[in-house]
Amino acid sequence: MRNSCTLFLLLATFSLSAQHFSNRKVLRLLKDIPIFEQAHIAFRLEPLYGDKPIAAYQDTHYMTPASNTKLLTFLAAIQEFDSLPALAYFQENDSLIHFKSTGYPLLFHPFYQDDSLASFFNQKKVWNYHPPKRPINAHGPGWSWDDYSYYYAAERSPFPIYGNTTQIFGNPDNPQFLPKYFQNQLILDSLVRDFHREPNQNKFRYNPAVLNLKDTLYRPFITDDLLFVNLLKEAINQPVILEKKQENLPWTNVYTHQESLLYRGLLQDSDNGIAEALLAMISENRFGEMTIPKVLDSIQSGWKPWLPDTIEWVDGSGISRYNMTTPRTLIAILKQINNQIGIQGIKTYFPESTLSGTLKNYPLKNVFAKTGTLRHNHNLSGYWISPKGPIYVFSIMVNHFTSPTNEVRKGISELLLRLQKKL
Repeated sequence: MRNSCTLFLLLATFSLSAQHFSNRKVLRLLKDIPIFEQAHIAFRLEPLYGDKPIAAYQDTHYMTPASNTKLLTFLAAIQEFDSLPALAYFQENDSLIHFKSTGYPLLFHPFYQDDSLASFFNQKKVWNYHPPKRPINAHGPGWSWDDYSYYYAAERSPFPIYGNTTQIFGNPDNPQFLPKYFQNQLILDSLVRDFHREPNQNKFRYNPAVLNLKDTLYRPFITDDLLFVNLLKEAINQPVILEKKQENLPWTNVYTHQESLLYRGLLQDSDNGIAEALLAMISENRFGEMTIPKVLDSIQSGWKPWLPDTIEWVDGSGISRYNMTTPRTLIAILKQINNQIGIQGIKTYFPESTLSGTLKNYPLKNVFAKTGTLRHNHNLSGYWISPKGPIYVFSIMVNHFTSPTNEVRKGISELLLRLQKKL
C-alpha cells in the first residue's frame, strides 16, 4: 500500500511537471515564432479550475487590450443584470406615455434590431421623452478624433437609435438614407473620396463618380436629445415631445429579453456601440445617471477582492489606447465569466474558432475567445476545451508590432497550438 501511494505521488508529480513550461521553454517557443521578434509579448495559460499558470511570459506586464476590454464590460453587465431593461415608462392616461432611457442600444439598430422594443412604440399615443439630467460624453477618453466618420466610433448617447448611424444605399447618383431624416442633408462634392460626413455637423458630402454602393455604407451622425426626438417621431409617425422639466414619476421598466442578441453582438461581432451602451446602462441602474468614470470606479471597487492587478479602464469598447491591463487580470476576468454563465453560456456568446464572429480566421479547434485589435496591437483571450477533457483559459497579448495583423494572428495561433500539443 505504501509503495502504491509513493508511486501515485511520483506519477502525479511527473504529470504536473510535464505540464509546466519553464521560462527557458517559453523563451524557446517565442524565439521559434519570428513574427514576435520585434513585438512586445505577454501571455498566460492555466487550467480553468486551477490557480497556477502552466505557461506564462511577462503576464504581470501592462498591455493595451483593445477589444479585450469588452470582456470586462461583459462581466460587469452579466453581474449587474438578470434581464436588461429596454426603457422606463409611465402611462399618464389613455393618450400620453412618458418615457426615459435606460441606455439600451437596440432601438431600430441596423444589425441587432429589437422588434419587441419597436413594437412598444407602435402605439397611437403622444410620447413624452424625459432626457437624463446630465448628458453622456459622446466620445470616450483617448478616442482618435479622425475616427468620427466610421461605424465603429459611433457616438455614445443616452438613448441610441439606429445604432447612432445612418445607412446609405441605392444608386450612387441619388443615394438613399435610412433614417430618411438626413436625406436633405446631402451635398454633391466632386472632391470627396466617396461619402463623407462633416466633422461638426450632420452634413453628408458624396461623390457619385467614385461612390460604390454595392454594399450599404454606415456613417455615424452627431447625436442630441432633439435629434433623437425627431428621429423617433419620423419612425413611429406619432407625436414625440422633448420634456424639459425633471419629474420624479413612478417609472416601470420594459424588458424585451434580447440579452442573447445583444451579448452576441458584443462578443462575436465586437460591436463598440453595444459595449459603450452597456456601461451607460450599468451607470444608470446604479446611480440614476450615465457617468462612465464613476461607474468604472464602482465596478473595480467591487472586483477588488479577486482582481490581481488594478485596471486602467476608460471605456466599454477598448477603442481608447488609455486602457491597460495584464494577461493575469484577463485570466481572472475569464474565470469570473465562467462562474457567472458556465461553459455552455460561453459557447453561446463567444465566437468559436474557424466558425463564428471574429474567430473565423483563427485555424484552431475548440477555442472560444475574444480578439482585440487596434493598429499595431492584437490580442486573443478566452477558453480552450481540450479533447482530453480539461478546459484551459489563456490570454495572449501582442503589442507594438509593425507586421501585418494577419501575420501576428498566425503567430498567436502557432503559439497556442504548440502549447496545446504539450497538454
